[in-house]
Amino acid sequence: MALTENRTEKDTDRPRGRTVRRLTRPDPAARSRGGQRFLLVGLALASAYSLFPVYWLIIAATKDRVGLYQSNGLWFSDMHLWENLRQVFTYGDGIFLRWTANSFLYAGVGSLGGTLIALATGYGLARFDFPGRSAVFACVVGSFLIPIALLTLPLYLLFSQIGMVDTPWAMLIPCLINPFSVYLAKVYTEATIPFELLEAARIDGAGELRIFFSIVLRMMTTGGATVFLLAFVNTWNAFFLPLTVLRGEENWTLNLGLYNWSGKRAESGVDLTSLVLTGALLSIVPMAIMMVAMRRYWRSGVTMGALK
Repeated sequence: MALTENRTEKDTDRPRGRTVRRLTRPDPAARSRGGQRFLLVGLALASAYSLFPVYWLIIAATKDRVGLYQSNGLWFSDMHLWENLRQVFTYGDGIFLRWTANSFLYAGVGSLGGTLIALATGYGLARFDFPGRSAVFACVVGSFLIPIALLTLPLYLLFSQIGMVDTPWAMLIPCLINPFSVYLAKVYTEATIPFELLEAARIDGAGELRIFFSIVLRMMTTGGATVFLLAFVNTWNAFFLPLTVLRGEENWTLNLGLYNWSGKRAESGVDLTSLVLTGALLSIVPMAIMMVAMRRYWRSGVTMGALK
């Protein structure tokens, strides 16, 4: 009887009309799917934002001057791509090809030499102990924080004193020194070149130059390709430096030449907008080819700091 009364009292203490719900742990798989969807949407928006200028440029390069100003800017009208290409390559006695060759010279030779210097410097900072190494590395890190625009005027004054203004050397020499490339080379050397390997090579009688060219460079192929690609893109897109140190039309880069074409409308009333847009489309083709050809080095190279 007492047991029955105790049960009755406990039952009456519970609130009526309410159900007790258990708190369940959220499903990690569902959370992961939600995060993946959010990431995919973000990547899709970023890709659309990045590719939209290229889409517009492709459409604009297929139009003539009338179509550029009177048709829908986001869709095709009459096809004049081949005519625009012919005019780009023949205007000014084919000066566009000379500008393209100059850009390949400055970006290719300058980036290749700058990559070799950066790899050697990064290797020296990472694997050699010498007085003032920390101070040198601090100067390297601090120097690539300075915008290149602040160095353009001092470079112009220096080159004008030694007679290098309006020569290819005025573009090649600054391309050979890139502090950010030195920093990347140092990080990659620390992650991939062990001290034991270098000591074994020295014990076998190999000199420092042979060790660098026969062992270190082969092991730093991925990092070197990444440094070269970054330097190539940076030099190919350079504008303020060639605008300052190059005067003659025959030494201009592709970007500087297209800028000159775009200014002819205000100077002489000649509208070369269709040629400028077509030339701009052609100017991104070498970089696209470079990115596709070196994408495997790029994917592994950009993570070299994280691997460490």
